[in-house]
Formats: sequence, structure tokens, C-alpha cells
Amino acid sequence: MTKLEQIQQWTAEHHADMTYLSNPKTIQYLTGFGSDPIERVLALVVFPDQDPFIFAPALEVEVIKATGWAFPVIGYLDHENPWALIADQVKARHVAPTHIALEKGQLQVARMEALGAQLNHPTFDIDITSFIDHMRLIKSADEIKKLEIAGKWDDFAFEHGFAAVKAGRTEQSAVAELQYALMKEGIMEMSFGSLVQAGAHAAEPHGATNDTKFATNELVLFDLGTVYQGYISDASRTVALGTPTAKQKEIYDVCLEAQLTAQAAVKPGITAAQLDKIARDIITKAGYGEYFIHRLGHGMGMSDHEFPSIMAGNDLVLEPGMCFSIEPGIYIPGVAGVRIEDCVHVTADGSLPFTHTSKELTYVG
Repeated sequence: MTKLEQIQQWTAEHHADMTYLSNPKTIQYLTGFGSDPIERVLALVVFPDQDPFIFAPALEVEVIKATGWAFPVIGYLDHENPWALIADQVKARHVAPTHIALEKGQLQVARMEALGAQLNHPTFDIDITSFIDHMRLIKSADEIKKLEIAGKWDDFAFEHGFAAVKAGRTEQSAVAELQYALMKEGIMEMSFGSLVQAGAHAAEPHGATNDTKFATNELVLFDLGTVYQGYISDASRTVALGTPTAKQKEIYDVCLEAQLTAQAAVKPGITAAQLDKIARDIITKAGYGEYFIHRLGHGMGMSDHEFPSIMAGNDLVLEPGMCFSIEPGIYIPGVAGVRIEDCVHVTADGSLPFTHTSKELTYVG
């Protein structure tokens, strides 16, 4: 059964008249067509007993056809009402929906109301999100191969980024150099904004790369990822410029122990919560528990953050083919931030990482 046939079957089993999918990553996963529609409307409409159709901006229609999509593609121009056109297509299939399934975390309320108004106000009361999350949860051999290649380019980026760390230069300059090196090799897309943070700036886990200058005797945090054929990499390393203080070295060593121990514990049968606890207990025992302020990891594949979360309270049992990050961090304001991360896939008896850059403290500059 194809992925689309699974969606059709789910739609029928849940007594939905149609399923409206609008997450671009979901559409790419199901159809092979990837695009960011920005403010325009992109949708995949699936029926329980009829062929699906893709609704897209007119400028995307030929690209969709070129992917080998075998079903109708409906394009619209910017001045046209997309909701009226989608409704026309639904009515042309003799469907008068009263119950529509959708990804509830994705569709904007304004868009749901606009579509509903064109279809005589059906109820949008069936959520397919969990089903799609579980479809994407176990990666195929082909998906894992793409993730491995994306990981290889992450290692390449680390090499060039580390070489760019020099006292007096800026975080931004290091990002520019590593991304330029990737672009020269044909890797044109990052999976998220590359993060390089120097010294105390790294104590902001979601701080943005800026014009902070590198200084000697401090730690520098790198967090970056690439995209290969729609699949991403994501890894973090923290390196030393000069000689870190005793405190900085201590938190690095604690974070490294937590990351290595948790990664070594990955195997089928352990739960996400147990894995988080392994890393968190090490950091807490060392006295830094209050500075580990996020979950241990997140799922990854076509998106850099996807199902599942590796965190306390999640009793999901790990199975072969699941892919996720293991990224403990210690962030002490005004002192330093350390994060060490690999993404892995669960194997029959353990796990394998997608990135291989050394996690022992690397001295740069």
C-alpha cells in the first residue's frame, strides 16, 4: 500500500468526506513535491474513494507534474480566490463534505474559515496529525541513506567552521565561511539558520548568530545542519579557542559524559523518557541540573524538529528506524554555554550516528 493509499484508507476509516493537507513537508513526504508556498495556498486533498489532487500556485504546476505525480494538479493565479477554486474541484467530484480531516496544528483559522464558507460550513473535527507523525516516525533504508549523506555535509561544515574561528573575527564570519564552502560543493540549503555563539553568548540556547567577536580562552558553540534531497542533518559541537577556564572545561566534560552515555544507551525497548533521564541524571549529579533547560532531543527527518520528543513524560518505546537528536546542554549565564549533539537512527541492537566529527574538546584558532 502506498503512502497515499494509507491516507485514503485512514480517511475512510475515520468517516471523513475528505482530508485536507497543507503542511508542505507532509505534502513532500506523500507526493515527492517539495516547496515553500510562502503566503500562497498549497494543499493536497485526499478522498476516501476518489483520486486525490494537488492544489498549488500556477507557477508550481509544471514542477509538480515533472515529479511524476500521476493525479490532477490544479493551479491558481494570484488574483483568483483559491478557496472557491478548491471548493469547485470538490463539488466536481460530487462531494458535499460535512466532516473534513486536517492537520490541526497546521491550518490557519482564517484559511479554515475561508474554505469552510465555500463548502457550506462543514466541521473540521478530525485530526490526522498523529497518524502522519507515526507514518514518518520509522524511516526507510532510502531515507536513512539520505540522512547519512546530509550528515556527511554537516561534518564538512564543522571542519570549515572551526577553521574560521580566530580571535577578533565575528560569529557571522564563521557562518559565512562554512556556508560558502558548502555552496561551492553544491549544498545550497541549510536545515535551519546556522548557529555560532562565542563565550557567554552561547549561554543563550536559542540566541542568534551575531557580530560578537571571538576572544581567546573561551568556548565557541556550533549548531548547524544541511539539506540533502529533502532530508536534513542537525549536529552541535563546542570547541575551545585558546585555553578555557577550569569552570568551562568542567561543564564541557559533564555535558560530554551525558551525551556519550545517553547515545550509548539507545536501543530498541528503551523509552524516550528513560533516555532523557540518563543524560539529565549525570548533569544533575554534577550540580548543573538547573542549567539543562530543554529536552534531550527531538525527531528529525524531512524537518529539523519532528515527532517524537525525547523528554521526561514521553513513554514512547524506541524502535529500529526511529531518528532523533541527543543534545544535552549546560547554559550558565555570563559564563558559557555547552551543547554537544548527534542525531542517530535506532538499529536492531543499538544506534548509529549521522555525524562523526570528534566530540572530544577540539582546540581551534
